[in-house]
Amino acid sequence: MKLVVKLKTYLVIILLFAACNLEYNTVDSYPNYNSTNERKISKKNTTYYVDPNYGNDENVGTEKSNPWKTFNNINQLILNEGNRIEILSGGKFYESLFIIGNGSEQNPININFAPGRYDFYPQNAYKQKFNISNTNDAPDSLKSIAIYLLDSKYINITANNSEVIFRGKMIEVCISNCENVNIEGFSFDYNRPTVSEFTVEKIYDNFADVKIHNDSEYKILDSKLIWVGEGWTHFSNPLWQVFNPISKEIYRYNIPIEKLRFEDKEKNKVRIHYDLNPGFNEGLIYQNRDAFRDYAAVFVNESKNIKWKNINVYFMHGMGFVNQFSENLIYDSINVAPRKNSGRTCSAWADIFHFSSCKGEIKISNSYLSAANDDAINVHGTHLRIVEILSDYKIKVKFMHPQTFGFNNFQIGDSIEFISSSSLLPYEKNIVTKSKMINEKEIELIFNTKISEKIKIGDVVENVTWTPDFKITNSTITQIPTRGILVTTRGKVIIENNEFLKTNMSSILISDDANSWYESGYVRDVTIINNKFLESGEPVISIEPEKKEIIEKRPVHKNIRVLNNKFQLKNCIAFSGKSTGNVSILYNTFYKKENFKIEDLIKLENCYKFTIERNSLINNKFD
Repeated sequence: MKLVVKLKTYLVIILLFAACNLEYNTVDSYPNYNSTNERKISKKNTTYYVDPNYGNDENVGTEKSNPWKTFNNINQLILNEGNRIEILSGGKFYESLFIIGNGSEQNPININFAPGRYDFYPQNAYKQKFNISNTNDAPDSLKSIAIYLLDSKYINITANNSEVIFRGKMIEVCISNCENVNIEGFSFDYNRPTVSEFTVEKIYDNFADVKIHNDSEYKILDSKLIWVGEGWTHFSNPLWQVFNPISKEIYRYNIPIEKLRFEDKEKNKVRIHYDLNPGFNEGLIYQNRDAFRDYAAVFVNESKNIKWKNINVYFMHGMGFVNQFSENLIYDSINVAPRKNSGRTCSAWADIFHFSSCKGEIKISNSYLSAANDDAINVHGTHLRIVEILSDYKIKVKFMHPQTFGFNNFQIGDSIEFISSSSLLPYEKNIVTKSKMINEKEIELIFNTKISEKIKIGDVVENVTWTPDFKITNSTITQIPTRGILVTTRGKVIIENNEFLKTNMSSILISDDANSWYESGYVRDVTIINNKFLESGEPVISIEPEKKEIIEKRPVHKNIRVLNNKFQLKNCIAFSGKSTGNVSILYNTFYKKENFKIEDLIKLENCYKFTIERNSLINNKFD
């Protein structure tokens, strides 16, 4: 009998999934996405017009009065210097905007979106397989892309505060092998976010009444809650995120779904039955998602000189802005928060910003980063494990974490370091002369000089060429269930004039590991200055390399300065340092309700060369 019930439930889910896709099948013709060698080179200084409401793809397209209807004709061109694309009004797009083009510094390619709402549908969008760092739960799946820039340079995209609404899971913007791209003025959102929400209205002894958000479509089948989206469905699962709208605190919580029964009462009103309350509280908002990592919201891959400005993100699915093997990345005035008056409390399915193996400068400024389901910012490289020594010049290395693999982590001429997996300390350097992928997880490396007998299987290598400088200024990080900033790069790090408001875990974490996430590496120059930390999880600043072996007076991390910051402490620990050397904690002000001593606030383990001076302790709150 149970098997029959399960089969009925899954059959209904399949039918629901099919129904989710009905609108996608109304397209009159399927778009054609030509490769570079199949495209026609556009004439220089030509303007093309697109109007999804009044255009026609049979029109000439170069006259404002005779625009094209879709992006299909644009997708057949290699754009040239001085080309312009004028999208005259909002509307529905069942195809991708797939740009290949080469502007110049003096005469760039300009793409302008008129103000309005633009709906992008994934079914007939351009699709491509990508292996994306920290995101690879579905390595063989094709990712639908809304706006795709490939092999292009000197492109300016101006959105004029237009709204782009995604009608199913998509990479919102993909930039691959591009240079000098500026994107400005977009607001991104989902018609049906992939994070579902409800508010607990009333608690009783054996049940709770909840109100499901209007944007969170659902079905109840056999007393089970099923979330229904555009092109996707999934059962509610045990991983929940809980938001307190009064205190603005947010945290993760495990609720055993199998012990609950769901009952429809009226539209968006559901009663949850239980024998023992698993953790529901009146007035709190509960968020639920499928934690399967299948997409990045934005993917910047093997590109350089990319700038984003004046961007609103009301909701994005996937790992957020993922930047991989890219150089010189600027994010200015990025607002990540639920749309005002929407009633939503989640704006990001996981991380907001993720930088994996980048170089040059990463700059984030004047931004508001909030309401995510994971970290606000993560900057790191990747440790690959040595699995075989093939010769005096050749080794085989392997991606070890199941969500990061499938791309070549090395280029000819890259410098690498051999690092002990137990102590996380480097012990030899070399330069790559050849890098060959054996399969999706293993890479064969050949070096320009002979490797020594110290190299051993089980240790790791880090590509030190791809280690960026990182700077974040004048920004706010709040409503984050995990960490505010994770940063592990040997480049120069500056965290200045920011506010960290009630991050559930440490506001700043400097880690480094070669046994779990394999996120490298050590830091050598970090300045944390003039920031405000309000009731963050503690330790507020955590220096915690994940190492197994301690070597006296050989710390993993060095040269960290914590200067002139204000800490409103929730408990007691402002700073925790492990295996860290040459740290200065100066001119900071610590606020706490009870009397306390400076030695209560700072915890050190296997550290040396610490300077802790001229800090102020105040038994009160700061304004």
